Amino acid sequence: MSEPGERIAPRKVFALAVPALGVLAAEPLYVLVDTAVVGHLGAVPLAGLALGGTLFTLISSQLTFLTYGTTARTARLHGAGRRKEAVAEGVQATWLGVAVGIVLLLLAQLVAAPVAELLAGPGPVADAAATWLRIALCGAPLVLITMAGNGWMRGVQDTARPLRYVLVGNGVSAVLCPLFVYPFGWGLEGSAIANLVGQTIAASLFIRALVVEQVPLKPKPSVMRAQLGLGRDLVLRTLAFQVCFLSATSVAARTGAEAAAAHQVVWQLWTFLALVLDSLAIAAQSLVGAALGAGSAPRAKGIARQVTWYGLVFGIVLGVLFAALAVPLPAVFTSDGAVLAEIPHAWWFFVLLQPVAGVVFALDGVFLGAGDAAYLRTATLLSAFIGYLPMIWLSLAFGWGLAGIWTGLSMFMVLRLVTLLLRARSGRWAVTGATRTEAATA
Repeated sequence: MSEPGERIAPRKVFALAVPALGVLAAEPLYVLVDTAVVGHLGAVPLAGLALGGTLFTLISSQLTFLTYGTTARTARLHGAGRRKEAVAEGVQATWLGVAVGIVLLLLAQLVAAPVAELLAGPGPVADAAATWLRIALCGAPLVLITMAGNGWMRGVQDTARPLRYVLVGNGVSAVLCPLFVYPFGWGLEGSAIANLVGQTIAASLFIRALVVEQVPLKPKPSVMRAQLGLGRDLVLRTLAFQVCFLSATSVAARTGAEAAAAHQVVWQLWTFLALVLDSLAIAAQSLVGAALGAGSAPRAKGIARQVTWYGLVFGIVLGVLFAALAVPLPAVFTSDGAVLAEIPHAWWFFVLLQPVAGVVFALDGVFLGAGDAAYLRTATLLSAFIGYLPMIWLSLAFGWGLAGIWTGLSMFMVLRLVTLLLRARSGRWAVTGATRTEAATA
């Protein structure tokens, strides 16, 4: 992909990756605190939080284009030395987040109850989930402002401030949550309100950062339309992930309680390690976008090769580590003998896939930084519909259990690896210019 002389200092990569990992990990850690607090209210509030939280995560994950798409556009402008224009992309992404967030807020008040009842059936769990979701989605504009803020700051290679902002917001929420739930007596609603307070603080800090930059704050519909164009491809890509992962969970549940529990344990570990590896992808996205914006395709290709090797090495290290933990670690999550007996059917797929995941996630970051979202969309959809989904449902039909489900995931990851390596080798992704549109018309 590049010559050895195109390498950049490793410390520059990790100076971006480590704070980005902190931002990625902050929300899951807060969710653990929230779950621990609400868990003492009883089974119904906890189940309501689980259902409402899953729906909230599903919705917000479909809108991550406000982060990743904004980083791609901002990084090119930053690399071209056009910082004001780069930050201006963040302004427009913020307006877009506010608009989409208001629509979600209004929809939540109308459809929260029917959707919860559709998933859980009429009853107290659905009622609790709907109540929590209505309050939580009042923060939708705030969450999307934070996503946009993360996006433009990553683009200008500042991952330290987003970490501080997110930690302050989540830290306040973590303190307020037990207070609102118990001494204030607000129960499950107190959890959602605490979350809302933290989101308000984080979003306010990101807005203040934009104001300090002294760039025009007026909305520009033409820029927002361009951002939505890139966002469309990223939304379709994310939707493919969600369909696959929900299908896997559904098939595991239909296979049996022990298989579902074992799948949950291994899947949560997979998700956690994906966050670790994704931090490297975020660094790649920012650095590749800046290199292409500065007009240096060789530098972008050098960064791509370097980050890909880092991903491979990290993946191998993680694979070796979790191979060594194959016996003691599952016992931390469950003492049920039947569940522990099922875990190995998924565990060794999980271990062997780590090097593949390291390379795939690194190249995801490279192509996102290059604005090559259309190719990522197509590659992900093909990998999902050719590899993952058929294998998952065949596993249900023929009783292949967790081995079949995780074979499907393996096929999905290997197909993605092949398509991404072919694209990387072609070099067609390395289009220079302050924006991808300018580059295409140059």
